[in-house]
Amino acid sequence: MDRLSPDGPPEHGQADPAEHGRADPARWAMLAVLCASLLLVAMDATILNVALPSLIKEMRPDALEQLWIIDIYGLVLGGLLVTAGAVGDRYGRKLLFTTGFTVFGAASVLAATAGATESVLQLIAGRVLLAIGGAMVMPSTLSLIRTIFPDPHERTLAIGIWAAVAGAGAAIGPLVGGLLVNTFSWSAAFWVNVPVVLVTVVAAVLLLPEYRSPSHHDLDLVAALLSVAGVVLTAWGIKHLAGGFRPLDLAALLVGLAALTWFVRRQLQSADPLLDVRLFANRPFLAAALATLTAMMGIGAALYLISLWLQYVRGHDALAAGARTLPVALAALASSLLTPWMLRRTGVRTVLTAGLAALVCGFALLAGAPHPLGYGVVAVALVTFGIGDGMAITAAAAVMVAAVRPERAGQAGAVSESAYELGIGFGVALLGSIHTTLFRSGMPAGYPPAARESVGGADQAARSLGQSTREGRALLTAARAAFDDALRTTSLVSAVIVAAAVALAAFLVPKGFRADSAH
Repeated sequence: MDRLSPDGPPEHGQADPAEHGRADPARWAMLAVLCASLLLVAMDATILNVALPSLIKEMRPDALEQLWIIDIYGLVLGGLLVTAGAVGDRYGRKLLFTTGFTVFGAASVLAATAGATESVLQLIAGRVLLAIGGAMVMPSTLSLIRTIFPDPHERTLAIGIWAAVAGAGAAIGPLVGGLLVNTFSWSAAFWVNVPVVLVTVVAAVLLLPEYRSPSHHDLDLVAALLSVAGVVLTAWGIKHLAGGFRPLDLAALLVGLAALTWFVRRQLQSADPLLDVRLFANRPFLAAALATLTAMMGIGAALYLISLWLQYVRGHDALAAGARTLPVALAALASSLLTPWMLRRTGVRTVLTAGLAALVCGFALLAGAPHPLGYGVVAVALVTFGIGDGMAITAAAAVMVAAVRPERAGQAGAVSESAYELGIGFGVALLGSIHTTLFRSGMPAGYPPAARESVGGADQAARSLGQSTREGRALLTAARAAFDDALRTTSLVSAVIVAAAVALAAFLVPKGFRADSAH
């Protein structure tokens, strides 16, 4: 396909459609390729939620290893997104996309074969490599949408589809994971990636255009290292301090914050920054980033904890648990597709605050649910989560993409995806740690340490005692009650966090503000 490389003469004589307002006739096919990759990357953020009990039974990771298996993906991915977005802007978004997705496929093989070696470290390494590949893919999808769709109305619709796929991918991850685990084993949750990667990479090479910014500045490697180290160390510190104070964790948090501060100062002095931090002076852009971060914190933790609740407390197998999370996927899909229409009629502030308020309602419903917690309440909460997620994420992405010039679209993609993935990672790390602490405090004394550490540990201990014995039944009853109580309190914390984001969005976004006027 004939394309322009913006930092050189036109290739084969065609101009960049983003610069000259001409829409590519194959743009919707290109969007399908981008969405296929996004679906897979988003699914991998949650697909292990229902596979975790099967994985625990086979590989026996401890509680800390369990948390890292789940959330290392989002934390590493979030740490790399800013650098990946800058690389795509400078050296080619198509190149970054295809390379990243190839890495993603290779990492899937590494993670899938960890069961054969019974190596938890290999599985975690595979998740890290998956995150590296995902970090290369995700900002490319949103930045390519910015340049493939020059018309603001078409672009908002494309972003709605993009957000629907991202939300649905994260939500159906547990269902797909459950189906694969029940039919094969937990490793199938990784093997499924390989054929999709092969087909999508071929389609990307044939269909996608190549875009590069006119910048001729080299990549600032010091700034790249600062951004990665800052995000990862800050996340590490928050994650571990949430579970109890240790001087080493506090030191990691302080070093991470210092690295991020240095990164910001370096970007302010740079002629060609990896991330133009002045974008955050744009109040709607700031509101959009905060809305994405807080929404995904709540959603990421909720899907993780509800998946465990469905299996350990309600006793469903992986497939049945995944199927019972489907309401959030369907609601997110419908909400994301309707949001472009709502944005045109009511403006950003109404849609953004209404979406976040829906999340607050879902968490408040869980927090105030009667004992024992039933699936009916959880299903209604999942629907509100899907509605709120679809509205908030679509509106936020539309604002951030419109706020930058086409040649800097990678930065908008990086901020949007960083907020999205760090939200999931921080949610599982922070809120998951809070839930674990509450669970431990709610378990009666006298049970083995492993049983008081997590509901999975209690389940294993009950199996050892014999689930039909009086001691085994008593242990399971205590663990399920402690998990329910911890889930209610954690939901209350989530409601407070997202409610603060509602107030900030209402304050930061002017009345009548439109997504296509962000800059």
